[in-house]
Amino acid sequence: MDDSELNTFGPELPAMFDGVKLAAVATVLYVIVRCLNLKSATAAPEVTHQDTALSRYLLKTCPLLTKEYIPPLLWGKSGHLQTVLYGKMGRVNTPTPCGVRKFLPMPDGATATFDVFEALGDHSTGDDITMVICPGIGNHSEKNYIRTFVDHSQRQGYRCAVLNHLGALPDVELTSPRMFTYGCTWEFAAMVGFIKRALPDTLLVVVGFSLGGNIVLKYLGENRSNQERVLCCVSVCQGYNALRVQETFLQWDQCRRLYNFLLAENMRKLILSHRSTLFGVNSSALDDGDLSRLYAATSLMQIDDSIMRKFHGYSTAKEYYEKDSCVQYIHNITVPLLLLNSSDDPLVHPSLLAIPRSFAEKMPNVMFALTQHGGHLGFFEGAVLLPQPLTWMDKVVVGYADALCHWERQRPPCQRIRPPHTHSGTPQECGYGKDAE
Repeated sequence: MDDSELNTFGPELPAMFDGVKLAAVATVLYVIVRCLNLKSATAAPEVTHQDTALSRYLLKTCPLLTKEYIPPLLWGKSGHLQTVLYGKMGRVNTPTPCGVRKFLPMPDGATATFDVFEALGDHSTGDDITMVICPGIGNHSEKNYIRTFVDHSQRQGYRCAVLNHLGALPDVELTSPRMFTYGCTWEFAAMVGFIKRALPDTLLVVVGFSLGGNIVLKYLGENRSNQERVLCCVSVCQGYNALRVQETFLQWDQCRRLYNFLLAENMRKLILSHRSTLFGVNSSALDDGDLSRLYAATSLMQIDDSIMRKFHGYSTAKEYYEKDSCVQYIHNITVPLLLLNSSDDPLVHPSLLAIPRSFAEKMPNVMFALTQHGGHLGFFEGAVLLPQPLTWMDKVVVGYADALCHWERQRPPCQRIRPPHTHSGTPQECGYGKDAE
């Protein structure tokens, strides 16, 4: 090229570089918009239910079920970021409720622990009401999201009893070679039984988060007597069918396989923190071969197959999942249920949401609320960037419980959920009069 050709081409170089920069910026912005789902519209939860007097009352008196849920503008529409923020921080500006820890010896030598937090005022109905709460996998009463929820519930007049999953508390040693599993209800049943005996006039609101949601629904459905004095139950962000959950956890869409690996890593650390008790000379279920398989595991299914199923004598992981999933028991529950999930929960595959939707369509006591955003146990609210300390999840669970408490209060005395010695009422009050509906 001669000098004239170079001079002709030279002025075009800056413009070409500017175009490349512009294209790069546009690409980055496009990726951000897609990853953060900024174009996704906010909406009210999709609520599936039968048309009953109770469901109409709940939708009227619990407005969060019908109002738009608005997550933080810049990142709140990403289920991954909601989930990661929950996993790393739990909540922001977490309160520190003061409770009393209880220890209950179990028949097999294990020791169940739970914390009781007294109400910080009277409930709006004037009744004595206790929330019995089951946290998520490997969680306990000291987790930030549990502390935030407990503090909010206390301020609304609820006493709270929070189960600490067996082996989850970092400063409490196991007293037998067994820890919590996906569907074991023994410790939760022991906690509820203690509350019923110690507080014979209290009514119960049952709440379960993630794995805890499976446990509380399985507990209620195992025996009708478990539903005595229970006003309602709320299950948040669970998968309902453990076998199907583990199958979807092996898929890479929505990075589910990565979440599986991280959850397995946390579970391995928790098991190894009790290595001397679980793999000691007094352990009849586990041996050194199981320990080797635990070190090699890269998924929850592998850990369940080599370790968790053996605590209760299941011959295969498939049997363990089938017997411990609440989907086998939920049809036995007659108390009002709120099943809450998020469409962008990366841990719960969309196909699993057909289970609660089907139950809500068939059972008059079940309401299924599905939000557009929220991730797994996130449900943060906020204006643009910083989330608020209290989440939409905290408020809707307490709001639903409040509505059921007032519904119960308005019923004729003999139809209310009370211990037998408190039932009373005239035939007209009980709905037996000529004009009763």
